[in-house]
Amino acid sequence: MKPVERLTDIETPVGYVDLERVRRNAARAAEYCGAHGLGWRPHIKTHKSRTVAALQLEHGASGLTVATLREAEVMADLTDDLLLAYPPVGRAKLDRLLSLPGHLDLKVGLDSVDVLSDLAGAAEAAGRTVGVLVEMDAGMGRVGLTTPEAVVGLAQATQEMAGVRFRGLMFYPGHVRMPAGEQSGALADVAARLDGVLSALAAEGLRPEIVSGGSTPTLWRSHEIAGVTEVRPGSCIYYDREGLDLGVASEGDLAYTVLATVVSTSVPGQAVVDAGSKALAKEDRGGGGFGILLDRPEVVVRSLSEEHGVLDLASTDWKPAVGERVRIVPNHVCVSVNLQDSLLVKDGDVHGMMPLEARGRGPWNP
Repeated sequence: MKPVERLTDIETPVGYVDLERVRRNAARAAEYCGAHGLGWRPHIKTHKSRTVAALQLEHGASGLTVATLREAEVMADLTDDLLLAYPPVGRAKLDRLLSLPGHLDLKVGLDSVDVLSDLAGAAEAAGRTVGVLVEMDAGMGRVGLTTPEAVVGLAQATQEMAGVRFRGLMFYPGHVRMPAGEQSGALADVAARLDGVLSALAAEGLRPEIVSGGSTPTLWRSHEIAGVTEVRPGSCIYYDREGLDLGVASEGDLAYTVLATVVSTSVPGQAVVDAGSKALAKEDRGGGGFGILLDRPEVVVRSLSEEHGVLDLASTDWKPAVGERVRIVPNHVCVSVNLQDSLLVKDGDVHGMMPLEARGRGPWNP
């Protein structure tokens, strides 16, 4: 990290990370997974950082999950165990995938014979064998095969092709976004869907080595889904307003905020900061605004334009002044991080700037 002598020298808006809290979050996730016999394969899409990925591995992550080829290239020398949880469609992406170091235990999640066939042909031509996790729909309705029969068919097709090997299943319960204490019914449905798929595979003599699931909203109840062998939560390394609202994190777990400056107080009942949609992301919480202040959670970011964030002061006696700095908890940390060029990091009493090596789409040239 590049050291920062004076915090006042840092221009805002900027993503701000507390590394002590990051370490605590990593330790807590690893401890939970260890206690329940689960592998922890965090998704690095949240942080995009080699520094944070290395920290996760040091705390017990069994491998890493990535969504883009850029992320894969950046993380490939930090671990021997990498999952690309996104189908590599097109020759350019396949070429990049198969250019990754040969030492990797490389796995790909996919849900179609089209991607499977192209992957198998490219891997065979490259003299490699790539593991396949067949993706099933756990109820979100976004991607993934929707019937046990379809999962079995794709798993069998994998076994019939050179260049690929059936390693197991993956799913994402992204639709389970109610408070943790209210998830029982939704998790039971996910478990039933998974049980149906596992039973269908077993009937054909197919026993998945890996059953990869999980999310941050469901993290602390992942052990209730029988058959899961590993989880891939991403935002639990930093957390965000959603994590607070769902009860999966407390204020003391929040490791990422956006440092912003008050630039206007001219309109009564509000203050405007320099963090707009290009710093926070325009994802609202069901009409509940776009973020809250870390030390004044009653103050909501009511509206956003590109470079302006409007703070609603109706529920506070705080009287902000132009030039005052605030820390905003975004609704969705992953998107906010991806909007930053680099992050301001606090480690004890030391501040520095941390690069986001995995941000972007192009090939990584260290």
